[in-house]
Amino acid sequence: MADNVAAVLHGINDIRMEPVARPTPGPNDVLIAMKAVGICGSDVHYWTHGRIGDFVLTCPMVLGHESSGTVVEVGANVKTLVAGDRVAIEPGVPCRLCSYCKTGRYNLCPDMQFCATPPVNGSLARFYVHPADFCFKLPDHVSFEEGALLEPLSVGVHACRRANVTLGSRVLVCGAGPIGLVCMLAAKAAGASEVVVTDIDQHRLDVAKSMGAHKIFRVTSRDAKEVAAQIAELAGGRLDVAIECSGAEASLRTAIFSTRNGGVVVLVGLGAPEVNMPIVDAAVREVDIRGIFRYVNAYPTALAMIASGTVNVKPLITHHFKLNDAIQAFETAKTGAGGAIKVMIHCDQ
Repeated sequence: MADNVAAVLHGINDIRMEPVARPTPGPNDVLIAMKAVGICGSDVHYWTHGRIGDFVLTCPMVLGHESSGTVVEVGANVKTLVAGDRVAIEPGVPCRLCSYCKTGRYNLCPDMQFCATPPVNGSLARFYVHPADFCFKLPDHVSFEEGALLEPLSVGVHACRRANVTLGSRVLVCGAGPIGLVCMLAAKAAGASEVVVTDIDQHRLDVAKSMGAHKIFRVTSRDAKEVAAQIAELAGGRLDVAIECSGAEASLRTAIFSTRNGGVVVLVGLGAPEVNMPIVDAAVREVDIRGIFRYVNAYPTALAMIASGTVNVKPLITHHFKLNDAIQAFETAKTGAGGAIKVMIHCDQ
């Protein structure tokens, strides 16, 4: 039907705005009139490279997975939502049957269907269907834009849980992009007494400072030991936790050297598939190195953080575009034009 339009990725550097069929909800699904969709770095990466790791674009795919909207139709079995409800969409839907799902680690489900990860279509469209149990009702005072930002904030929540950030933790966040900033916000909300944020870009560091970073540090050297020593001098010693959000090898090395004996390094940013890192230094100092994959059971927490006012994600949003201008929005997100951090697309405009 012509009333549904989507941003469809056909290949590298080939996004097309085109009509797609208006989906019909199954018995456990809801049909959603999309309102706000944020552009994630992974969306841009698929657009510019056609793949992320083993996930390869082999057929046209609708982009977008940071999203919210209004329920317009519910399936026969849906009891938790009604037409008119405003919802945030958790974009990953697991099988619900495997051992990972049953033990509460559904983000590791081998049959995960994740929006805008090939070959699964995303939500950057006027209408979209999603399972009701992965839609979260927004309180009236939480905006659609904030609902869309539950997705990246959930990454920060999961990263801090993996790092065991708690009251009094001293945390280093490497990288002041959108994910680094939400990790900073999540760490502070978890009770971190000091959060130091690093980046190579002064503008992003200034944003981090304005959003509550206790200290910022601009990286100007690729010598990880030298940078770590400078960070330790700034922070008064090595930190308890380092959350690496850039994916850069030099930054990962800095994160390890900057973490105290017995501390934790969490790898959030994804860079090259293989890197050189000071594994012996980490081993003899019992520095735990942990990965994260998206998030799990984090949406309710992220929503509570925003709804309560504990976390303010609004400053992340720097640019707004209409759905028909999605290609321009992607260009802005790719280049960072105008100091872009989070680019938001309004699907009802």
